[in-house]
Amino acid sequence: MGREVVQVRGLVPLAPEAVWSVVRDFCGAWHPWVETIREEQGEQGALVRAFTVQGEDTRYREQLTYLSDSDRVLGYTHLEGIKDCEAYDARITVTPAEAGGSVVGWTATVRAPASRLTAICEGTKAVFEAGIAALAAATEQASATPRPSPPVSFETLIFDDLPRLALSVTPGIGDDRLCLFLHGIGGGRTNWTPQVQAVGATMRAAALDLRGYGDSTLGPRQSTVDDYCADILRVAEKLGARRLVLVGLSYGSWIATSFAMRHPEMLDGLVLSGGCTGMSEAGPDEREAFRVSREVPMDAGQVPADFAPAVVKVLAGPDASEDTRQRLFDSMAAIPAATYRDALNCFTNPLERFDFAKLTMPVLLMTGEHDRLAPPAEIRGIAGRIWDAAPRPDVRFEVIAGAGHVCNVEQPDLYNRHLSTFLNRLT
Repeated sequence: MGREVVQVRGLVPLAPEAVWSVVRDFCGAWHPWVETIREEQGEQGALVRAFTVQGEDTRYREQLTYLSDSDRVLGYTHLEGIKDCEAYDARITVTPAEAGGSVVGWTATVRAPASRLTAICEGTKAVFEAGIAALAAATEQASATPRPSPPVSFETLIFDDLPRLALSVTPGIGDDRLCLFLHGIGGGRTNWTPQVQAVGATMRAAALDLRGYGDSTLGPRQSTVDDYCADILRVAEKLGARRLVLVGLSYGSWIATSFAMRHPEMLDGLVLSGGCTGMSEAGPDEREAFRVSREVPMDAGQVPADFAPAVVKVLAGPDASEDTRQRLFDSMAAIPAATYRDALNCFTNPLERFDFAKLTMPVLLMTGEHDRLAPPAEIRGIAGRIWDAAPRPDVRFEVIAGAGHVCNVEQPDLYNRHLSTFLNRLT
């Protein structure tokens, strides 16, 4: 079996935004060789295009595997149509050109028998060259943005077993799917109020106070990530949810990914904001330094309310409003010292290094433009690793402009727009 990489780059005299508005339309008939094209839905809501080309009877099918509006990158894989093709993964990028206009890069990695490899690669190169030439004449199209629905009301539910768990929950809307939000180590379920209200119009939504936070209580022993996963299963059972979409922020993203490692068959989608791997890839010294540096103030008799101002300075982006900074302060100040210690010990004692090949569900990764704890370069790299490792990748990556670490609180409208686009594909 042979392997070859086809690369074509071309200059398009249009602004990157204009070119991208055409390219990102995965099922659009903008390529001049396409005769017919239609949108199909693959497994777990994956976007598939089925098309024919002029002068051929063959039907081709390709699946979208990666999309980032922030970076203007689109990836896809071949499913059907190219004779004897073992594997075909392609990616299109749109970047600004130094002298104006855009540079379009189109790359494909092809695996096929040696007897067919050259012909497939030559055909691929011709397809790419024709597509880039057509983009030079394309006009800007407005990308579809979901119209926000009116906010949905929610209620507080308390599950009085040990430990007690508290949730903000929207009414059920007739299916067995739940979108569950998991907050960060310095947060609480109220951080997710704009998201719960927005998502509740699409599917049932709930935000959980993790153990010891808000109206939830700690368990009888030091918490582990397995305990958090058990809490998620318990919430799903209590609410009659057999399918889940988990949305996490920072610590919550680490918990959500840990759950995905254990129960991938339950997840219709995974949304990771402001982090993913947590301390799972850190060495013992780094984990210990992280824990000790945060416990020093408490060892000196302080509580989270005492050092909340310093934490907010790290979490907030440079453009965060005073109201936003106050909300971040309030959620941090409300955390009991025992809860904060419990979460730190759990976070710095991971049970595994994540195997991204287990992520069989669609994944959306988001992080703030000014996030110091999970900067865009780091999360972009994780998105690429998931795309490389997942058996049939379906990955989105977006940067939330103007936001710091708690990007859903600082820029709720932009966060909700990306989240709604992702969730609408799953319905």
